Amino acid sequence: MSDRKISEASFSDTGYSYTLSLISGKYKPVILYCLMEYEPVRFNEMQRYLGKVADKTLSQNLKELEHDGLIHREMYPEIPPKVEYTLTERGQSLVQVLDRLCTWGEENRI
Repeated sequence: MSDRKISEASFSDTGYSYTLSLISGKYKPVILYCLMEYEPVRFNEMQRYLGKVADKTLSQNLKELEHDGLIHREMYPEIPPKVEYTLTERGQSLVQVLDRLCTWGEENRI
């Protein structure tokens, strides 16, 4: 048992809170999982994989993940434009965590 007191603690100071701030939401974990399994992935492929998600919503989530250094966006100078997404090294470091979530889900599915 810990000698720490909850009255002196703040959830926002934890690593758990920081991790959740990067990957929480309806689509971010699914985007990361998709890239973990199938990278590189194009925007339209990602949209089909996610199901009913608006262009704007997917685009915003991808921009946030890119801003946080978890994914890389590669744009090719072609017509029509070709854009592919992959995990960065930082994003790859989450694979072990995502794998454990997947394993837990498979073992505890009701």
